[in-house]
Amino acid sequence: MVNLKELQPESSPRAAFGAQLRRVREGLGWRQEDLSDRIGCSSQHISAVETARKPPTLPFARKADQVCGTTNTVDSFVRAYHETRHGILLEGFPEYVAYEARAVEIRLFEIGVIPGLLQTPEYAQAVARGRVQRGSLTREQAEEGLAFLAERQERLKQERPPMLLVVMDESCIRRPVGGPAVMEAQLRSLIEFAELSNSMLQIAPYELGERRSFDLPVNHLTLKDRTMVSYTESHAQGFVDRETASVMPVLTAYHQLQAECLSQAGSVAMIEQVRKGTQ
Repeated sequence: MVNLKELQPESSPRAAFGAQLRRVREGLGWRQEDLSDRIGCSSQHISAVETARKPPTLPFARKADQVCGTTNTVDSFVRAYHETRHGILLEGFPEYVAYEARAVEIRLFEIGVIPGLLQTPEYAQAVARGRVQRGSLTREQAEEGLAFLAERQERLKQERPPMLLVVMDESCIRRPVGGPAVMEAQLRSLIEFAELSNSMLQIAPYELGERRSFDLPVNHLTLKDRTMVSYTESHAQGFVDRETASVMPVLTAYHQLQAECLSQAGSVAMIEQVRKGTQ
């Protein structure tokens, strides 16, 4: 067996996953054979994952959470998996996504691009393709990012989905992405989103000017226990805030923004007008 001292969890997200797997396994008093029997793989595979010789897969992480009792805990292997696969994401975003999966209310504000959770596959692919062409992503990274986005969107289809409140700057629906056909389908999808019982969609028109509350995208979550988390990002960094003193003003500013925006009916009318212009 490989000596524990040979593990270097700080060397990479994959190594951190392996070290976490070994720590949890040994905390349960299990040998590699015990864990492999429960997960349904070979002990050699467990050893390879623990020593970072093989990358974990999402099904493996989910099964490990199930058998080790770590689902939705700080030791969640699914969360650790996302960190291994999405190191290209801004700092703080994987942590935010873990909270997002447990939220009962999600509030979003976006500028210039349709929020990821509302993007059609074709629109998301066009955005990713642009980043590949600019050299900010490799093709493999783009594919991983699209798969990650699809997983986040899938969570919204659960039996009891969270309430999703979205405010978009008018630039989001007027900026052409992917060509007329992609934009027409994306705008149609937004109109369908507004019809859902757990949704609220509003447009912040250009005329708001200085009355618009935010100059950067904002994500605000309310969890089951009514605690709140906000996430903001710049071009280079993301930040998760869990402190009530700084999160509450974000919620207040969001409410002020909603009051200034078009109603949902007015927003849908504007989207429909723009959509007809793409045909």
